[in-house]
Amino acid sequence: MTETAPWGEVADSIEFVPAEYSSKTQSETAAQEILRCDPVDIDTLVGAGLPFEYRSGVRYFDLNDLYNLGMYSGRSNTQPELAFRMLFRFASRPVERLLSEQTWDFRVLLECPECDGSAPWRFEAPDIDRFGGRLADVTEPRPSARTAEYTATVTTTGARSPLVAPALRQLTQDYLEAGYRWQMIPPAMQADYELVHRLGATSCIAASLFLAERFRAAGYRAEAKRGWFCGVLGGALDLPHACVEVEDEDGVYKTVDIAKAQLAARLSQDTRDFQELCIGSVYNKAIPSTAPGDAPLAHHDCGSALPVHVRADIQVKR
Repeated sequence: MTETAPWGEVADSIEFVPAEYSSKTQSETAAQEILRCDPVDIDTLVGAGLPFEYRSGVRYFDLNDLYNLGMYSGRSNTQPELAFRMLFRFASRPVERLLSEQTWDFRVLLECPECDGSAPWRFEAPDIDRFGGRLADVTEPRPSARTAEYTATVTTTGARSPLVAPALRQLTQDYLEAGYRWQMIPPAMQADYELVHRLGATSCIAASLFLAERFRAAGYRAEAKRGWFCGVLGGALDLPHACVEVEDEDGVYKTVDIAKAQLAARLSQDTRDFQELCIGSVYNKAIPSTAPGDAPLAHHDCGSALPVHVRADIQVKR
């Protein structure tokens, strides 16, 4: 695909979110703003297969589909391209700054939609001390209805600890060379990692679940764990995150942040040091949690069947 491929060709290159995982919340006007395109372009994308729903005479689209179209459009001016270019500016800089201590104001808002009343909250909190970090000033969510908040001061740090086991390095390299394409994918679909990979796609959670399974099959203790990738866009885009934690043959637990290595490579060729850091080392922009890779970060015991919304606001502490 050329850098200015027609929108129909861009659509052909995207794996759209299957209907069972899709949530079409973005109006046609919002789609035009995200993709910096006009109504004719939206018609072209719909004609090429972009899923939509009609509500009150307006077409609505899934935000993940729109972001993936923008990211792979090659136009350089779509919102996703601008956002991810800014997001990964740090990856082209000297990695030493990712190995120092960094302190964060960590705030998470929990919201239970269609809440059935006051009840305790269960939140998978930052689990940082295993990798040299620490927690302070923790405020746990109290029993309540609809909303609650978790706050803390989180200090992260980095350490160079590349994978040493040849088998682990080979499995990681095999995955990187397999040609899976990084896409924005709803968290519930990411947990269905076999489906994601059958589509030729990948993401943080799906990749970590997949690779952890391969590590275990090779005889290593490994688990995908969720957390947060923070310090981007002033805290406005603190993304759900997952990586693999594996016990290497030197007895040290390492983190393999496979999807971030892939995404950094796609966004900039000048990120080789950061990509290598993702293969075993710890860096200060990632906060691990106690949640397994395919588990939610929060639950409300009110009895509602809908998942809790978890919104993080993580700012560098000045």
